[in-house]
Amino acid sequence: MNHYKLLTPGPLTTTSTVKEEMLIDRCTWDTDYKIITQKIRADLLELAGASKEDYTVVLMQGSGSFAVESVMTSAISDQDKVLIITNGAYGDRIVKTAEYIGLEFSEYRVAYNEYPNEDTIRNILRQDLDITHIMMVHCETTTGILNPLDMISKLSKEFGKTLIIDAMSSFGGMEINVPDLGIDYLISSANKCIQGVPGFGFVIAETEKLLECEGNSRSLSLDLFEQWKEMDRDGKWRFTSPTHVVAAFSKALDELVEEGGISARFTRYQNNNQILRERLKKLGFQPYLSEEKQSPFITAFLFPNEQFDFEEFYTFVKGRGYVLYPGKLTDEDTFRIGNIGEIYQEDMEELCNIIEKYVGVMTK
Repeated sequence: MNHYKLLTPGPLTTTSTVKEEMLIDRCTWDTDYKIITQKIRADLLELAGASKEDYTVVLMQGSGSFAVESVMTSAISDQDKVLIITNGAYGDRIVKTAEYIGLEFSEYRVAYNEYPNEDTIRNILRQDLDITHIMMVHCETTTGILNPLDMISKLSKEFGKTLIIDAMSSFGGMEINVPDLGIDYLISSANKCIQGVPGFGFVIAETEKLLECEGNSRSLSLDLFEQWKEMDRDGKWRFTSPTHVVAAFSKALDELVEEGGISARFTRYQNNNQILRERLKKLGFQPYLSEEKQSPFITAFLFPNEQFDFEEFYTFVKGRGYVLYPGKLTDEDTFRIGNIGEIYQEDMEELCNIIEKYVGVMTK
């Protein structure tokens, strides 16, 4: 298998030192391994700006969607109703999860390239007094749109709702102060901006809210409350944990600090993204989103013309060392390029040079 760099929103390209942590086999019951788990939990609280007196962290086996479902099945009881705000495929997945679980919910949907409207949400909350929770994806990797977290936070506080944020593709890549925003549950994954590998997700939860979850879960494996009680005791996971992935994530957290923390990583990602957008625009690839809505993590580009063959383009770029991401839009043809992970300015410049060559060959 040829080596190439992943320009995707996760899994992503990781450092060799993160990969090396997975060369050691560890025991889930061993004290040394439990210490790693507890270190990760403490580190994540610090990144969230949260105190251990008021917040806690629960790690959950599986992909990010497992962690999302864990929160939904545990934090939203049969007596509750959740307002799900959607403008992308991952918001749609939350709706589908709610349907599977059998939750009471209301969906407020806007176009993939639009922000949710504050006045509309306020009206929904005024009219539907049964709503107890609000749930939204922060960065929709469908398009790269960065949804207005401050606005949702303000409304949640104003109406006294429990706030659940899917920050899968943003946490660790930009500052998110969980207590200041009043986020009750923030969900993310090991293989995103913290630059670990796939295998588990994590939930940063307000402890008092989590205490209310006892007995709510419709799933044994995804019971967030029971996972927390077991993990909080001494760092042991309830069921077999992805030991290699956990060790790699601990190293990735250390490397985030060594880079200069979240602010330094945000600057790198933002610089990567600006290079990508500016150079590809000159080559005829228009971004799907307007600049003010664009996150620094992943960008969706429109096909430049009707003759454009994405598979051919993908193969050309992959053969020169970089893997891109297909689009997820249903209304327009797009592809996506991520710029998170162990990716730097020189990688962006090289990628744009490769695409420039492709355009040159195709126009001959």
